[in-house]
Amino acid sequence: MKQFAIIGLGKFGYYLAVHLYKKGHEVLAIDKNPKPVQEIKDQVSQAIVTDATDRKALEALELKEMDTAVVCIGSTLSNSILATLNLKDIGVNHVLAKAMSEAHGRILEKIGASEVIFPEKDLAISLAERLHNPNMLEYLPFVEGYSIIELAPPKGFIGKSLRELDLINRYGIQVVAIKEIIPDHLNLIPTAKFVVKDSDMLILLGPNEALETLSKDKT
Repeated sequence: MKQFAIIGLGKFGYYLAVHLYKKGHEVLAIDKNPKPVQEIKDQVSQAIVTDATDRKALEALELKEMDTAVVCIGSTLSNSILATLNLKDIGVNHVLAKAMSEAHGRILEKIGASEVIFPEKDLAISLAERLHNPNMLEYLPFVEGYSIIELAPPKGFIGKSLRELDLINRYGIQVVAIKEIIPDHLNLIPTAKFVVKDSDMLILLGPNEALETLSKDKT
């Protein structure tokens, strides 16, 4: 179990806090407005009305003991920036911050945010990739030039073993895992003997161009 502080209880912060709590983590939800705090109080470990732009108020919460603090403030950029700065100043090691623009993100990085997240941008890119490649079920950026995708196997893959498909030599693509629907099982790092079924989902890591080529291959 990890400890998380979620600061800012708009839609993004609310769903993040509730989901982490459902996963069994200890979650402290913080907002300066009483209404969202009241709405979430029974769905997290603790919910507190506090202004994150007030450094002394944050210090009183002993947040430096948290594994991660996530700044989800999006309505006022100055509040987001000040809250992030305050968290770093009081000793929180791992601070994630939601950015509303590239410029906002650069400022958050400069003041010490461990990671900057762009929820709308990331969701839009993921949707664009799925619309661009309809055979691609999920898309996750990995490192520059590479990605991890979840792919329904093309018809030509069905009934063949991973050794026969030889994706690593043909495309430079590694099969990281296979989600088996029948039976319901996640096969991590499958062996070369694994035979692909039409109900399987392939989780692949490789160069973007190769993944795009493969995702368009319906034969």
